[in-house]
Amino acid sequence: MVMQRYLLTYMGVVLTLYLHQFIRAIEVPRDPSIQDELSQPPTITKQSVKNYIVDPRDNIIIECDAKGNPFPIFTWTRNGKFFNVAKDPRVSMRRRSGTLSIDFRSGGRPEDYEGEYQCFARNDFGTAISNKIVLQVSKSPLWPKENLDIQEVHEGAPLILACNPPPGLPPPAIFWMSSSMEPIHQDKRVSQGQNGDLYFSNVMQEDALTDYSCNARFAFTHTIQQKNPYTLKVLTKQPHNETSFRNHTDIYSARGVTERHPSFMYPTGTSSSQMVLRGEDLLLECIASGVPTPDIMWHKRGGELPVGRISYENFKKALRIANVSEEDSGEYFCLASNKVGSSRHTVSVRVKAAPYWLDEPENLVLAPGEGGRLICRANGNPKPSIQWLVNGEPIESSLPNPSREVKGDTVMFRDAQIGSSAVYQCNASNEHGYLLANAFVSVLDVSPRILAPRSQPMKVIHNNRTLLDCPFFGSPIPTTRWFKNGQGNTLDGGNYRMYENGTLEIKMARKEDQGTYTCVATNILGKAEIQVRLEVKDPTRIITGPTDAVPKKGSTIHLSCRVKYDPTLKLTVSWLKDDSPLYIGNRMKKDEDGLTIYGVSEKDQGYYTCVASTELDRDTARAHLTVLAVSASPVNRMTTFPKARPDRPRDLELTDLAERSVRLTWIPGDDNNSPITDYIVEFEEDKFQPGVWHNHSRYPGSVNSAVLRLAPYVNYQFRVIAVNEVGSSYPSLPSERYQTNGARPEINPTGVQGAGTSKNNMVISWTPLNATQAYGPKLKYIVKWRRRDTRESWSNVTVSGDVSKYTVTQTPTYVPYEIKVQAENEFGRAAEPDVVIGYSGEDYPKAAPTDIRLRVLNSTAISLQWTRVYPDTIQGQLKEYRAYFWRESSLLKNLWVSKKKQSESFIGDRTRGIVSRLFPYSNYKLEMVVVNGRGDGPRSEIKEFTTPEGVPSAPRYFKIRQPNVDTITLEWEHPEHPNGILIGYTLRYQAFNGSKTGRTIVENFSPNQTKFLLQRTDPISRYRFDLRSRTQIGDGEPAKGESPSSLNEGKWKSPTWWPSTTIDLTTTATVATTTETTTTTTTTTEATTTTTEATTTTEATTTTEASTISTIVAGTIAIAADDSAGDGKPIWDVKASPTSNWANITWNHKFDPETEFVVEYINSNKTMKSATDKPFMELINLTPGEKYIVRVFLRGNDTITSSNITFNTSAAYTKNQGDIATQGWFIGLMCAIALLVLILLIVCFIKRSRGGKYPVRENKDVPLDPDDQKVDNGSFDYSDEDNKPLQGSQTSLDGTIKQQESDDSLVDYGEGGEGQFNEDGSFIGQYTVKKDKEETEGNESSEATSPVNAIYSLA
Repeated sequence: MVMQRYLLTYMGVVLTLYLHQFIRAIEVPRDPSIQDELSQPPTITKQSVKNYIVDPRDNIIIECDAKGNPFPIFTWTRNGKFFNVAKDPRVSMRRRSGTLSIDFRSGGRPEDYEGEYQCFARNDFGTAISNKIVLQVSKSPLWPKENLDIQEVHEGAPLILACNPPPGLPPPAIFWMSSSMEPIHQDKRVSQGQNGDLYFSNVMQEDALTDYSCNARFAFTHTIQQKNPYTLKVLTKQPHNETSFRNHTDIYSARGVTERHPSFMYPTGTSSSQMVLRGEDLLLECIASGVPTPDIMWHKRGGELPVGRISYENFKKALRIANVSEEDSGEYFCLASNKVGSSRHTVSVRVKAAPYWLDEPENLVLAPGEGGRLICRANGNPKPSIQWLVNGEPIESSLPNPSREVKGDTVMFRDAQIGSSAVYQCNASNEHGYLLANAFVSVLDVSPRILAPRSQPMKVIHNNRTLLDCPFFGSPIPTTRWFKNGQGNTLDGGNYRMYENGTLEIKMARKEDQGTYTCVATNILGKAEIQVRLEVKDPTRIITGPTDAVPKKGSTIHLSCRVKYDPTLKLTVSWLKDDSPLYIGNRMKKDEDGLTIYGVSEKDQGYYTCVASTELDRDTARAHLTVLAVSASPVNRMTTFPKARPDRPRDLELTDLAERSVRLTWIPGDDNNSPITDYIVEFEEDKFQPGVWHNHSRYPGSVNSAVLRLAPYVNYQFRVIAVNEVGSSYPSLPSERYQTNGARPEINPTGVQGAGTSKNNMVISWTPLNATQAYGPKLKYIVKWRRRDTRESWSNVTVSGDVSKYTVTQTPTYVPYEIKVQAENEFGRAAEPDVVIGYSGEDYPKAAPTDIRLRVLNSTAISLQWTRVYPDTIQGQLKEYRAYFWRESSLLKNLWVSKKKQSESFIGDRTRGIVSRLFPYSNYKLEMVVVNGRGDGPRSEIKEFTTPEGVPSAPRYFKIRQPNVDTITLEWEHPEHPNGILIGYTLRYQAFNGSKTGRTIVENFSPNQTKFLLQRTDPISRYRFDLRSRTQIGDGEPAKGESPSSLNEGKWKSPTWWPSTTIDLTTTATVATTTETTTTTTTTTEATTTTTEATTTTEATTTTEASTISTIVAGTIAIAADDSAGDGKPIWDVKASPTSNWANITWNHKFDPETEFVVEYINSNKTMKSATDKPFMELINLTPGEKYIVRVFLRGNDTITSSNITFNTSAAYTKNQGDIATQGWFIGLMCAIALLVLILLIVCFIKRSRGGKYPVRENKDVPLDPDDQKVDNGSFDYSDEDNKPLQGSQTSLDGTIKQQESDDSLVDYGEGGEGQFNEDGSFIGQYTVKKDKEETEGNESSEATSPVNAIYSLA
């Protein structure tokens, strides 16, 4: 018997040592410096889905990414054979990636590349392989041509319209419409089955009013194919009569339709069977015929339908059970019933399962000589077979490895050596699918590394718990030790505790714990060390805090806050009012001793908290301030005495001493003419927080004795504070101390919870007991935990009373635990605590949502459906499913789009949701992840979709300008988001004058027009404008605005503010006051481009006059005539001191100093506002030579305002000597010269008109032209009264004379057709004026020589 016991003990020790080598697997830290330096076999990080369907219109991308050190090399197989990428010009591989890109831009058929692909990633330490990716090209075959006969059916009979869509890849979505593209109305009587056929439970006469066409939508190619429509002919027994329908309660009997017993149209017969895979949705369907239309009910034989996972579709003709499992197997039956009878159909459901993981193999890092194991466990129906591979080859055909042993689903390693690193693959498969996982085994020998700075300081508050971290890595796993100040003894035990991860805990830091601590990590390859310099600081304490006070309104109050702190730390003292940061205004002053408030008002009432903080700790003290209003009733000054805070109570005495109570008695102090309203009793204990006073209780001012309830094991000392309406007294002198006896704790810690901070731990935390709850010395906490729903025994640990958490290590990922924390002291334990459920740490989810289905709802939203992941792949608490989506491109050419990723969260365990906030007319991509408390899981396959055209956003930069009284100019730019193809703009506008409005006028513009000129018919009214962009879908968001008010020439009239003449509108369709400077000159220039010459001249004149006026008044100070201190306004005496581009504004007011004002200043172009809390403001960036209106009003209330004042800024570039063009003498000289020239011109024309005929002194050598018969006595007639064409002129086709030369040429004054000149160019002929009265009168009547006409011609 003894020998057997010895053998059992020996075998247990050996087994423990054997298993220990498998538990001590090394975790490689994620530190980049470590990751980059260590050798690492390849790991597949990204790959395409197993069944990969591609769009034939796009290039093919087959993804395969991996990591490793050295970086892996990629190769591919296709249909099990090596795929030579370099030999195919269409195929390329991305740099530093295995992703294949097949380009068809230069030709080729995507169908030629269909097949099964697999990626291999190799480096010196192994080979990782991807899943087998079956590549298929999406197909949308055409509908076969067929001629459909007219379907004749008797009214009340059942009917099935077959769809039989072409077999697409993936299968198309089916829907029924009429040939006029109207959806077919479906209800309980008429509905579409899951196979796409349209079922009529009974046909009615109205069914023949339309035809029926089956439509197939192919998602990948975005095409819809339509089958030839069916036409129904319903044979009836009675003619259609609406009156008979309305007067009859049964439509069928009214139509003479015979009632029929229900029978099943689909599925046929009384029973059928169906198989579904685990995790998928089970969809059962029953469609029945009958008159009246039958109702469908669903049941499960021998059980209930699963609550929470069922939903009814197609008017209860279909039953969907989500995420089926093995327990959903069984017999389901649907019951079709009407008033004639009922029928039943039974469906036998079998649930099979593709392989799913129970334990997926994980990477294994070992040191030389260590052991470990890879576990690959999967389940399914039928049971999957497990196959191991190493570096992509079956493990049976690999090189023998004496340190490796394969036992079914486990690979064991013993005494691993350098060079045996490899990548192992586990393939679990059955007839319904397979799982493939890569896990590498890496054998490393690495000397110790400490992943922290070599020397680091650390500060801690006295008596606080401290953790000194020493993160390390090495292979074999190093051992760690801590030393203090170079001493040889290892620190562990007593006030120190060392953890396996290298952390050293100092349970309660004391002054003697200061010093330099050294952490040393050692393995067989070497050692590493770091030093931590620990400094223990004094705590921050408020020794004199604020007390409750009741000051009168208008008085001064001081709130004390004296702080004791460590002088080597920086102290910051701040104040809170009602738990919000306090703004220290002009009435408050903060100093070293506290806070002083001058002129207390009602708004100062509330709770004031003094916060004293350093970089390590903080302390707070709080008091309430109650403000008393000043009584307005008359008082008798002869009987009034000054009031003050009461004197402190005195002579405190303790009597009636009991185990849990004591009576405290005191003598009140003088109330100082204000009755005492309350007494506050405070206590202090000297064990846990000596010197800190706590509130104990509060009593009315009419008592001076009270029985105080006490806690065990507290050494009490009491003091009393008196309170009246003025404030609180100073505390009384402390009473004598009273020590209560100890007892076991009556309560356990509260706030117990368990949560992991990493995937293999659980931190149990709680709120410790305070000094009055400990009830005795040596307070401890007994922490217990065990896995829930197991029969394992409780694990426990005891920690000291100043500890508030404990970390449980080596826990499985996200497992529920039962937790208890019990208080214990020297006198015993508290009652048994309640059990709290906590969870160990979470890891990232392992699976992504599958079977993601998209449906476009409208131009900005889509609906999503997906298959939920298995619960065991979540590895934590499911927070949400999250969809990441981004805008890939716009369907509009050359439109830049942002590809920033956005996300939409679907909280909880859901399988559907809606993604909104999309841009219309765009291409999008979407992928989904599962999110738990740790973070995101792997990405799903990327889905692509396109949003349809929508309405555009508002036109941008909508500007309304009024260059003159007669015209209004509108300008805009294209909308920022067209959301489709723009087909134009729609402008609606109407005139208004006060409350009167005119009719609305609508203008439509082409999409390229961005400017409109409106000719005003009413110079008094203003206009409201509404401009919208337009697509085929409709009008978009509006940009709205109003035309500006017109300026009166002599004076601006505005009661409060003046609208700007340039209005810029944002795309949110709200009018925004522009901040850009638009001068009168600019307005005139813009008007020149769109108005007539006369308008331009008028505008230029106005500009010149305005500039002249601005020059004259520049530099003056404008003061409103009615602004004075005596006008009764709260804001007065507004003054402006302007220059060319800025002005200083000042004013007086009767508000508090911190009151904020708004200065509003307006010119002819815009309105601007600025806020300030000072009685002055400098306005900058003003327009030179501009007139401004200014007013000042209260922020938040523009009805409390000053009067308006005006001022003018000086002209720009003003010099000491003005421009010569603006000098008076120069203008006068120019005017005189112009007048003189005008007079000379008039005299010249008068002389010419009176002369008429010019005598020639010598006879002409050349005979006169026959047409020139007017020569008389050596003179020729210049007058054109005869209206004859002159010599050399041409007659036009309509008989008018077209003059080629001027009528006033010198040739006409000569003696013939040719003029003769001297060498110097002078005219040879000499002529004189013949004074002939008749001819003179005749010439004076000629229009061509009239002086008046001559003046007009000059103009």
